[in-house]
Amino acid sequence: MTLQPLNNNVLIKPAPKAEATKSGIVLPESSQPNGPERGEILALGAGKLLDNGTRAPMAVKVGDQVMFKRSYSSEEVDLDGTKYFLVNEADILGIIN
Repeated sequence: MTLQPLNNNVLIKPAPKAEATKSGIVLPESSQPNGPERGEILALGAGKLLDNGTRAPMAVKVGDQVMFKRSYSSEEVDLDGTKYFLVNEADILGIIN
């Protein structure tokens, strides 16, 4: 199954979180930090529709590694047993080089 985002939405595959420290202490999910998350962009919408009828170009591209914030507008989706996030382009904080 595939999902093609619309408008200025982006489909992101989250990077796996560390489940243990370097010394081997297992970290429960509840102890994970609540800050921004990392992920890879898998698909993009066409861009935000502007008042003049054109579309604003997306600032990111498929394959970019990004930091993003989970907001009330972002959606967690499950496709074929894998977790993804569908977020607005404005929720992407930066591209990781």
